[in-house]
Parts: sequence; structure tokens; C-alpha cells
Amino acid sequence: MSARSKARKRAVDALYAAELRDGMPTELLAETKTQVEDRQNQDEIFDFALELVTGVLSNQIEIDETISSMAQNWSIDRMPAVDRAILRLGIYEISYAGLEPAVAISEAVALANELSTDDSGTFVNGILAAVAATRKPI
Repeated sequence: MSARSKARKRAVDALYAAELRDGMPTELLAETKTQVEDRQNQDEIFDFALELVTGVLSNQIEIDETISSMAQNWSIDRMPAVDRAILRLGIYEISYAGLEPAVAISEAVALANELSTDDSGTFVNGILAAVAATRKPI
């Protein structure tokens, strides 16, 4: 797994845990970084994870509106919390960070398949593909 993929997983973990604990994802990310500081190459992973989390938080209102408009027959509150975190990250990367949509979708689907329900990968893929189809070039 690449450092960027690991960073995305760390970002999703922080976004998810913060929602469950009603905390701040950046603080949870900092706590986790302290816990694993004895491992190699953590600065690169956590620096990128922090960039992702900060980007999601800065644009979360618009990101959540996008999720709500794309998720037909699903309210955002009805989705599993981990799926919301993955979708928020994926939409941030597609719509705000300028990542190639195919890469963002692939990374998000991989996270959904690893971390969520059997149907989450397909669900995440559908939402992010719809977002990518309506994306304006940067």
C-alpha cells in the first residue's frame, strides 16, 4: 500500500472517529501520529492525511450537500458513518483537490470494501462516479 493510500485511510479513520466521538478530526489524527511515531515514514503519511482532513473540514457543508443531492433515496444521516467519511474524502479529492477522478474513486472504493459493508463499495462508486460526471474542470 502506497504512502498516499495509507494517508487516505488515516484521514478516513480520523473523520469517522471524530464523528462518533463528537471530536475534532485533526486532534484525533495528531493523537494517532503520537502513538505511531516510532514507525518509519510516518511524517509523510500524516502530513498528507492532515491536508486531506483539513480540506474536507473546510468544504464540508458543500461536500455534504453534494452527497445529499447525489444519493437518491438515501439521506446522509441514514448512511453508515464510515461511508460518509469515505464519500467526504472522495468528493474533496475530486472536486477540490483536483485528483484524477478515476484515482479518487478507486481509492475510495478500496477503502469502502475494506472498512464497510459488502454493498458499500458499489454505493461509494456510484456516488463518486456521479460527482465526477458533473465535475467542472479546474
